[in-house]
Amino acid sequence: MRLLLSKRTIALRLVGLAALALFFGWLFELATEFLLLLCIGIIGWHYKHLFLLDKWLWRDRKLSPPAGDGSWQQVFDGIYYRQRKSRKKNKELRALVRRFRDGAEALPDAIVVLSNDWTIVWCNKLAQQLAGLRWPMDERQRIDNLIRNPEFQQFLKLQQFDSALELVSPLTEDVTLEYRMLQYGEKQHLLIIRDITQLKQLEQIRKDFVANVSHELRTPLTVLQGYLEMMDASSMPPGPVWQKAHGVMLDQTKRMDALVQQLLTLSRIEAAAKVHFDEVVDVPAMLALLEQEAHSLNRDKQHQLVFRIDPDLKVTGITEELRSAFSNLITNAIKYTPDGGSIEVVWQREHQKALFRVTDNGEGIAAHHVKRLTERFYRVDEARTRSTGGTGLGLAIVKHVLSRHHSRLMIFSEPKHGSSFSFALPPELVLPVATATKSNRKSSA
Repeated sequence: MRLLLSKRTIALRLVGLAALALFFGWLFELATEFLLLLCIGIIGWHYKHLFLLDKWLWRDRKLSPPAGDGSWQQVFDGIYYRQRKSRKKNKELRALVRRFRDGAEALPDAIVVLSNDWTIVWCNKLAQQLAGLRWPMDERQRIDNLIRNPEFQQFLKLQQFDSALELVSPLTEDVTLEYRMLQYGEKQHLLIIRDITQLKQLEQIRKDFVANVSHELRTPLTVLQGYLEMMDASSMPPGPVWQKAHGVMLDQTKRMDALVQQLLTLSRIEAAAKVHFDEVVDVPAMLALLEQEAHSLNRDKQHQLVFRIDPDLKVTGITEELRSAFSNLITNAIKYTPDGGSIEVVWQREHQKALFRVTDNGEGIAAHHVKRLTERFYRVDEARTRSTGGTGLGLAIVKHVLSRHHSRLMIFSEPKHGSSFSFALPPELVLPVATATKSNRKSSA
């Protein structure tokens, strides 16, 4: 603990020095002169230490205090002690601010600290990316001068911050942002900006899905209801009418069954947990069966079907899911290629990957449709799809199956020049030739 300056001690020293000056003044009969010299000496001594203090505080680079005499040394030591304590406190505050900023930078949302007059105190990097703010150039700038949206300015003016505000990003129209304001301390607000584009898209997909499923089921149900209302136990329709009605109702029932089955398949694939692909899938044997089914489906279409299959190319994966992907792509090519077309199915090695490709010389698909083909219930031609019995879920199933097998569907198409649907399974799912050959020998035995 540091000692404080004693008023009594200082007073005694001054009295002692004055007495000494009076004594010598009495001896030489110059008392006034000696007292004057004493005052001048004391003033000079104090000014000397004042200059030392000024030099230490404003000009010297060293932190340690200068050497002083008497009470001035205690003053120097006290200032040094306060400085050291202040430096320690500032260091702790800087570390605290750094931790706060690091935490704010790690958040998945944009953070802007605002004062009561809506000037920017601080913002993280995500705020710069989402809202177009610049730090530190925008420090002390009003947020409503930088985000010029009228709805946002009204949001600040009304100060009704119980609900969030959704606006299009000022940087791009494809991004939707959610603005939420919170009280932060006594004289500050915290503006939280969140990118909700994906949530809005998922919500729209959910709405579209419910609407499309309802529409898809309503059509066959309406047909069935219409025919059933024509019939009762007392008056059955004539034979030809009943035969036609029976065929139509059977077709509509099959259509509903196919839709429900594909919905269940899609739901099962989406809900399935991540799995390790330890099961060996004999793709050549699977494609041989699908080739027979394709020829049966092709009787009316009379396409030229060509299957180019590598007999030793096997993979690991989920058999039923891969079969669904292969089958959907082959069936779509047969259904949507005009009669008498040409379809080629390829399964081969390519750069250590397993490549599957279905190519046709059909009508092709416009570029603005291609990027949406894997959406549920999306159709290029509504009338043509209904006439072929399509549900609009086939390519959505293919997309999810390939995603689970670490691959993705590639679509190349040009109007009047046909289409190509392909995907490549990664090398880690492809069995080496020796392993596949050994597997073939075991199965044949």
